[in-house]
Amino acid sequence: MSDFGFSGIIHCSFSLKFATFFKLITMSVDNTTKEEKPESLNFLEEIIEQDIAAGKHGGRVHTRFPPEPNGYLHVGHATSICLNFGLAKKYNGQCNLRYDDTNPVTEETEYVDSILADVRWMGFEPAGIYYASDYFQQLYDYAVDLIKKGFAYVDDSTAEEIAALKGTPTEPGKDSPYRSRSVEENLDLFQRMKAGEFAEGSKTLRAKGDMASPNMIMRDPLLYRIKFAHHHRTGDDWCIYPMYDMAHGQSDSIEKITHSICTLEFVPHRELYDWCIEKLGIFPSKQYEFARRNLSYTVVSKRKLLKLVNEGHVRGWDDPRMPTISAMRRRGYTAAAIRDWAKRIGIAKRENLVDLSLLEFCVREDFNKIALRAMAVIDPIKVVITNYPADQTEWLETENNPEDPTAGTRKMPFSQELWIEQEDFMENPPPKFFRLSPGTMARLKSAYIIQCDEVVKDADGKVTELRCTYFPNSKSGEDVSGLKPKTTIHWVDAKHAIPAEVRLYDRLFTVEDVANDDRDFKELLNPDSLKVVENAWLEPSLAGAALGQHYQFLRLGYFTVDTDSTPEKLVINRTVTLRDAWAKAKG
Repeated sequence: MSDFGFSGIIHCSFSLKFATFFKLITMSVDNTTKEEKPESLNFLEEIIEQDIAAGKHGGRVHTRFPPEPNGYLHVGHATSICLNFGLAKKYNGQCNLRYDDTNPVTEETEYVDSILADVRWMGFEPAGIYYASDYFQQLYDYAVDLIKKGFAYVDDSTAEEIAALKGTPTEPGKDSPYRSRSVEENLDLFQRMKAGEFAEGSKTLRAKGDMASPNMIMRDPLLYRIKFAHHHRTGDDWCIYPMYDMAHGQSDSIEKITHSICTLEFVPHRELYDWCIEKLGIFPSKQYEFARRNLSYTVVSKRKLLKLVNEGHVRGWDDPRMPTISAMRRRGYTAAAIRDWAKRIGIAKRENLVDLSLLEFCVREDFNKIALRAMAVIDPIKVVITNYPADQTEWLETENNPEDPTAGTRKMPFSQELWIEQEDFMENPPPKFFRLSPGTMARLKSAYIIQCDEVVKDADGKVTELRCTYFPNSKSGEDVSGLKPKTTIHWVDAKHAIPAEVRLYDRLFTVEDVANDDRDFKELLNPDSLKVVENAWLEPSLAGAALGQHYQFLRLGYFTVDTDSTPEKLVINRTVTLRDAWAKAKG
């Protein structure tokens, strides 16, 4: 807003006509709009734009997303997917999906398939789908080249001996006694390693780095190890496998990746990344790092997630309480909401804890646009309208989505017996309780105004039924009753309602920063992270609802049809509450 925008107006004479006042406001807003600066760039975008301006790599942008196929992708991977594919899209480039499948012990085809499904569900299509194993022969040839140039050697030291010789961050390491082997001997031993002549752990291939380097990773890092394990793609063709640092940069180079984006824990590896590329004289891919964006009330450690699955704390990798992409999809989160969230949180060079509430906000924002409205009762109490004909049913019209005029309307049945929520009735209400109680009125959404006349209880004194009267001239849209109830409540028709199991999901942990809590993370699990309602009642329009269909159940929250649903039994997940109850409790 310009300086004149408000301060000038405030000091104007109050005799100005309203039209003139409005015109000044409008002009000020228009000027502000014209003066708005373009969206600021993050540091990676600045690097890319500088590279394009300098004509580096011919102005080409090529990124990659390189997951290990040893588990299901989680919310951290989701942000990396959005970043890598998003940068490629913004700069008319390409992004590869490359599986870092260099550890055959932990990799499975199940994970390979799930990763590709997750990437596509997130709304991205890889320019190419590759595997580090595609390059095993090329990587082997690179290792041979390093040996021939005197930059690598075969070491017979044990893991313990290597660690002992490595030194400390303040003390230099010591050379391995095998570091001085001749090129010819190293070539022979490395070829025999490949042929399977040596036992696991008996030999490794190491780079000749600098044993006095302040970067511990550069102290003769391991490049290859022996591992007799069946690989999910190459079978038993190989018994030596490249280490991460041997596969990462060289795979990037083979694919001519221009911007290799990693998280901050790989900063110390960048020196070795550059070293290998320089010594081999291959395409100069470059590594850049950004900070992890940790999510509150959850963990993303694969080790910890695996414990939750194997010890039965959750029902599997796609349990809707888990932070995996497959779990978020099953819970009902949309790819659009996750992309929006990733854009809002941006990227940084320092690690930070992102509030889960922001992700939930993005889900609500998307659901408001796409979710059909419906009525459901999850804690029912029966209402009998005593002055409504017992044999009559009328069909009342209500909107499908007030946020989307094209969504149309639907018809809901209304008859003598209804279900409402237990919490919408109190026999002895406190002050300012405006819902139903004896002698008070409430409007039924898209229906009539009713008044509670009588309360029916069982032998234990529990309220089981409310007997009410309705006002025929109070029909929504045609109300001429003159009555002014102070609340509107939702309901479903008992005669036509369909039963469902509703799963009320909440946060998996009770503390915000699980990773930095000294207690065993399993002690921090939320005992109320799942509540199952076996006998909820839904309006009949949900009969045959498709798997994954999104709904806003009026006054209850946002819900999605679960994959456990069958034609005989609907199972509905609460995706997110209507409002952020955790923030309210925290406040």
